[in-house]
Amino acid sequence: MTTSTPTRINARLDESRASKLELLKRSTGLSVSEIVKRGIDVLYDENQAGRGGAFEILERTGFIGSGEGPGDLSERYKEELSAILGAKHGHR
Repeated sequence: MTTSTPTRINARLDESRASKLELLKRSTGLSVSEIVKRGIDVLYDENQAGRGGAFEILERTGFIGSGEGPGDLSERYKEELSAILGAKHGHR
């Protein structure tokens, strides 16, 4: 664990959030600093959970999909690619 100087923050709260903060202080007995720290942790965890792993990201963005083609395409993709390019550009 690295040791660093704590970051000090200054936040402006509207009346509704100031009331919520006061209620949280009274009901939990936590300090404002501890409430802010926990709030950051909760939001961070929610944000990271929504991101998913590499597979989920690729799938969600449409990078991973499905298609149709010959069952042995992975074995002979070069032949197929050559045929497609040959048909498009002529054999050179």
